[in-house]
Amino acid sequence: MTKLKAVHYINQFFAGIGGEETADYLPEIREGAVGPGLAFQQAFGDAAEITATVICGDTYFNEHPEDAQNQIVQMIATQQPDIFIAGPAFNAGRYGVACGMICDTVRQRLGIPVLTGMYEENPGADMFKTKVYITPTKNNAAGMRKAVQTMMPLALKLARQESIGASCEDGYMPNGVRVNFFEKERGSKRAVAMLVKKLAGKAFTTEYPMPVFDRVDPSPAVQDITKAKIALVTSGGIVPKGNPDHIEASSASRYGEYNLAGVRDLTADTYETAHGGYDPTYVNEDADRVLPVDVLRDLEAEGKIGSLYHTFYTTTGNGTAVASAKQFAAEIGRKLKNAGVDAVILTST
Repeated sequence: MTKLKAVHYINQFFAGIGGEETADYLPEIREGAVGPGLAFQQAFGDAAEITATVICGDTYFNEHPEDAQNQIVQMIATQQPDIFIAGPAFNAGRYGVACGMICDTVRQRLGIPVLTGMYEENPGADMFKTKVYITPTKNNAAGMRKAVQTMMPLALKLARQESIGASCEDGYMPNGVRVNFFEKERGSKRAVAMLVKKLAGKAFTTEYPMPVFDRVDPSPAVQDITKAKIALVTSGGIVPKGNPDHIEASSASRYGEYNLAGVRDLTADTYETAHGGYDPTYVNEDADRVLPVDVLRDLEAEGKIGSLYHTFYTTTGNGTAVASAKQFAAEIGRKLKNAGVDAVILTST
């Protein structure tokens, strides 16, 4: 039996080229499987072969989307594959957007089946799940093995142009298209079984999941701002020069806490941003544009606030999982409360 042909798309990180410092890497094509493509190749066995891997830096793709897509589509066309696979991108925001965008473009221009994978909170998932097949993955690359196991059978079905079942059957994110299928058990029996599990405190899976929205009650207003201790917290990635705690440019797994005692101004020589989701030029010239230490020092001197708390907390918000953000907030909140902070100014980008 003739092997199916696949082309794989990955970013500069998964190609082993480098991190943010090489994110402007130009599109190139390499023969065979590279990086995570090796796991796909092993999973495919004799059924399919990754004949080529296309590599492109996340920054280059997102800053030059038309040029990047034109170049990549031309590279893919030369291979005449049966399936195009991108990623998986997990929770890397720019990578996820690139995977979704190039899959959609390949589908439209070349008429080739496409598949990608990413974490459900990745912005690329929300943008493209109604346009291309996306399999849900874990938050980070630790879930690579499971992602490949989930993506591989669906990729083969798409490549063979077989009928695709419902999302719960073939493991892709719900895309708004309803597919009829027959359940083994009638609805009333399934409902009772689910109810019994719920009443017994056992795990169960609803057939009609509802969206969950956080609702946060606002705290009471500060009674006397002239006596209040004010803290600064930012998701804009402001860090001491050199990013000593190596906070990630996206999909942050940590936050930093840094001393502001004696600091009146965040200069270009002492502070920068670690954030990879916005143009850093202006904030690297003057980090006060994101973390307004200078203004708060003025207010402190004028007696308009009680004091600026001597520690600020920082992380990067782009692509960071909601679960991680909640964990950061709980830890930071406890520290601020224990320090007697009255109010927090939270800045973004």
